[in-house]
Amino acid sequence: MSSRRLGRIHNLDDFERAAWRHLPRPVFGYVSNAAEDRKTFDANRNAFDDYCFMPRALVNVSQISLETELFGERHAAPFGIAPMGLSALSAYRGDIVQARAAKAAGIPMILSGTSLIPMEEVAGPTGTDWFQAYLPGDLPSIEALIERVERAGFTKLVITVDYPVPPNSDNYKRSGFSSPLRPSPRLAFDGLIKPRWLFGTFLRTLVNHGIPHFENNYATRGIAVIARNVNRDFSGRSHLNWDYLEKVRQVWSGKLIVKGIVNPEDARQARDLGTDGIIVSNHGGRQLDGTIAALRALPEVVAAVEGLPVMIDSGFRRGTDVLKALALGASFVFIGRPFNYAASYAGEAGVKHAIQLMKEEVQRDMALLGIYRIQDMDMALMRPNR
Repeated sequence: MSSRRLGRIHNLDDFERAAWRHLPRPVFGYVSNAAEDRKTFDANRNAFDDYCFMPRALVNVSQISLETELFGERHAAPFGIAPMGLSALSAYRGDIVQARAAKAAGIPMILSGTSLIPMEEVAGPTGTDWFQAYLPGDLPSIEALIERVERAGFTKLVITVDYPVPPNSDNYKRSGFSSPLRPSPRLAFDGLIKPRWLFGTFLRTLVNHGIPHFENNYATRGIAVIARNVNRDFSGRSHLNWDYLEKVRQVWSGKLIVKGIVNPEDARQARDLGTDGIIVSNHGGRQLDGTIAALRALPEVVAAVEGLPVMIDSGFRRGTDVLKALALGASFVFIGRPFNYAASYAGEAGVKHAIQLMKEEVQRDMALLGIYRIQDMDMALMRPNR
């Protein structure tokens, strides 16, 4: 069944259309949500049109390698899977599905701190060693969480810093998504008209694992997604400052990456505190509307922390998008929503298919550009689109 369904999927955007047909309105609304008038979301996509390619001709591209080194490790492609909360709500065991597919494909996957599966079940030889955290609001809780992350076997800790308060929820409300999830006749109807998701994801999860909880925001299990006071797990961060990140650096011995940076001053401050890498990101357009596109922020951040690995996410859908970011100085690219859609539509097979489609696009685009190594992608092959 999966192979027949996947035969209709030819690029990452196809997965979004398939997920729209597969998922209930509120769940799809959560995954696809962008802040307010979607200006940041649209800016992320439009930014790729700022540049055009200058291909080279008659280059031997019969042997192309996508291998990319990051933090001393070799990956099979220059992209990975970005952290996405509530992935197990859109796909059965969604975080595990993504992690296994990524591991099989030789690329990294970052487990979200707002996942609904305990981090210990996603780590390990067939899982991931990247964990993304939203810092709790006090130092003892931060230290306890980091200790748990280390015990679970993660070696890369990604701290997301662009979430001091939750974003405007008007688009969530419009789609029917709420936190906490509130049972209602409309919610029941939305689920009943999507039977594949209802039986394959929702009821299967309830039978095998019970009511989903936020598992990884703290050192102990978090609150159920339907609990009235669920928002306590997403509040109390507005007072956090650079002192807290400095404390994380003191107690965390692995690689420390800061995610959610678009301002070069913040990039420099993160570097000065001992950060090992930065992810340029505006949260996929989910936070502050009107924020600069991640791709447009990238060159200034790269220049501000010369020599430090600078990664990027937000808005990537095509192989050409990935290559443009690499030319602008990115060390690596992370992609989010499309892999969530792929998991919801076709499970692990869907994520593997999405990864393969992106690998093929990058490889084909490299051949058409006239390069055969990722390291050869630079600004000599691009021009501003005037």
